[in-house]
Amino acid sequence: MAGIGSYLKKHTEALVKDVGIEPACAVTGKSKATLGRYYSDNPEHADRFMPIDAVVRLEKEASFPFVTTALAELQGGVLAFEDRRQNAPSTGGINADVIALSQRFAMLMSEYQQSIEDGIITVNEAKRLLRETSLLQRVLIDMKLHLEEESA
Repeated sequence: MAGIGSYLKKHTEALVKDVGIEPACAVTGKSKATLGRYYSDNPEHADRFMPIDAVVRLEKEASFPFVTTALAELQGGVLAFEDRRQNAPSTGGINADVIALSQRFAMLMSEYQQSIEDGIITVNEAKRLLRETSLLQRVLIDMKLHLEEESA
């Protein structure tokens, strides 16, 4: 059980830091000290976790659903997070898919270049690479579906 608590606390900390401590206080109505207790690894705070309604409010503001993803992973599940960031709406068709594929691959390579620059891929860098890989996978799935539609 201690491993689960520690895992959730690390993701809670990532969530709060992603949003920012001051904005997180404003969004949740909690003080800095209270938010800190939710991700503190001190034994006296081991049984304190962020209420789920506060998690929902913070994840709406965050760049990624850190705690929700952690909960899914702890249950053996996977969370599909849709965050495409396209430059323009897709016009459809295989040509648009090839362009989207090359753009997404370029984004992945850019993230990789930045991550490997110092010879070490940190946890946050690995998360960004994973996110880009998942988005690239989504483009490939869209491309596959369009090809199946055109061949039918």
